[in-house]
Amino acid sequence: MNKFEAVLLISPESSDKLLEQNIKSFEDIIVKNAGKITNTEDWGLRDLSYDINNFKKAFYKYFQIEINGDNIQKIAKILNQNDNILRHLFIKVNQHQELPTKLNHEKN
Repeated sequence: MNKFEAVLLISPESSDKLLEQNIKSFEDIIVKNAGKITNTEDWGLRDLSYDINNFKKAFYKYFQIEINGDNIQKIAKILNQNDNILRHLFIKVNQHQELPTKLNHEKN
């Protein structure tokens, strides 16, 4: 199993309930693809560097996951079909970053 860090940018128009459903759906997708989520952080509603689908802000959610690298493309394909997820990013790492991250400190 490889270690990855993932960031999801979720539509700012999402209600709290819909936001939680999207996060739960992502977690279920990881588990169904033989992965494990080791840590998460909620970075909250943040400004985007540039507009995405006419949105200037998005909810950021950070995950540390362990999964076989072959499954990342399958997961990305599923995430692309969800209109509430504006962007997603998976980065393969040797070691997970210590929590809390710098971005989480900036939020407070």
